[in-house]
Amino acid sequence: MAKMRAVQVVRAGGPLEIVEREVPEPARGEVRVRIQACGVCHSDSLTVEGQWSGLTFPRIPGHEIAGVIEAIGADVVEWRVGQRVGVGWFGGNCGHCEPCRRGWLIDCRHLRIPGISYDGGYAEAAVAPASALAAIPDELGDAEAAPLLCAGVTTFNALRRSGAMPGDVVAILGIGGLGHLGVQFANKLGFRTVAIARGGDKEALARKLGAHHFIDNATEDVAAALNHLGGARAVLATVTSAKAMTPVIDGLAVRGRLIVIGVDPEPIEVTPLQLISASRSIVGHAAGASIDSQDTLAFSALSGVRPMIETLPLARAPEAYARMMRGNARFRMVLTMA
Repeated sequence: MAKMRAVQVVRAGGPLEIVEREVPEPARGEVRVRIQACGVCHSDSLTVEGQWSGLTFPRIPGHEIAGVIEAIGADVVEWRVGQRVGVGWFGGNCGHCEPCRRGWLIDCRHLRIPGISYDGGYAEAAVAPASALAAIPDELGDAEAAPLLCAGVTTFNALRRSGAMPGDVVAILGIGGLGHLGVQFANKLGFRTVAIARGGDKEALARKLGAHHFIDNATEDVAAALNHLGGARAVLATVTSAKAMTPVIDGLAVRGRLIVIGVDPEPIEVTPLQLISASRSIVGHAAGASIDSQDTLAFSALSGVRPMIETLPLARAPEAYARMMRGNARFRMVLTMA
C-alpha cells in the first residue's frame, strides 16, 4: 500500500504527532483528494481536545482542505480526476433527517465534518464524500482558498443572507480571522461597511480591508455611533465574546439583525423591550453547504477578496496549531504539503 505523511491526535488533549499512514481508498460516493493546503482553524481544537461528542481516535484534524481529485469511487458523477476542489466544515449530510429533507443541509442532524467525523486535512491525502466538494477557481491559489472553505463561507454566507441591501449600514464586530474577511465581503457586496474593534490601532487595517467607518469599542459608545450612521441593518458578530456583542443591540436599525458566528458559552444580554421596540432579532448562523463554499470561492475570485495568511509546511503543524491557539497568527495559518 502507498504511504503518506499525516498529523494525528491519538487521545483527547494529546499532542499532534507526525506519522506515516496508508493512503486511503475512496468508497462508493467518495473521492480521494491529494491535498495541497489545509487551513488551521480554531475549531480544530474540538478534535485535539476531544470536545466533540462521538469523536474517536486516532484522528487527523483539519476541515479547510484544498487540493486535487486523484481517485474517484463508484457512483461519483460530475467530478473528474485532476479537478481542483475544496472541502470545508460541511463534510457531508445524511439526506434523511428533517433539516436535510427541507434542504437545510448545513443543519443536518448527522452532519459529517472533516477532521471530526472522519480524517481531515492535516495530511497529504484525504477521502471525502463527493457531496462535500466545492470547485476551486483557477484565480485562487490553494493556500488562499483553504481558509475560505470555513472562515470565508461562514462570513460570506451570513452577509448575503442577512437581509441587507446595497447601501445599507452593515457592521462587522471583530477584525480577526473571521472579521477581516467579513469586512472585505461587506464592502464587495455593496454595504456601507462599519468595522468595530477594540483599539484605534486597528483602524488603518480595517479601512484598508474596505471599511467605510471605524468604531473603537474600547472608547466609544457603539450603539450611539451606529445610530449616528442611521442604525445597522445587520451586525455580523465574529468575536468570541458575548459581552462585546451586547452593546451593539441598541445600534440595530428597525428590523435590524445581530448575526452571531463567534462562539462563546456566556449569554448575550438583551431585554425583550430591546427586541420588540424595533422588531430587532438575534440569529445564529452556521457555515454553509458545499455549494455555498463554491459560491464563496467564486465570489472571492471575482471580487478580489483574499484571506491574510501565514503558511507553514505540514511537518510544522504542531507549531501552526499552537500559534493559532495563542492568537499569534494574523490572520489564518495554513499548512502546505509541498
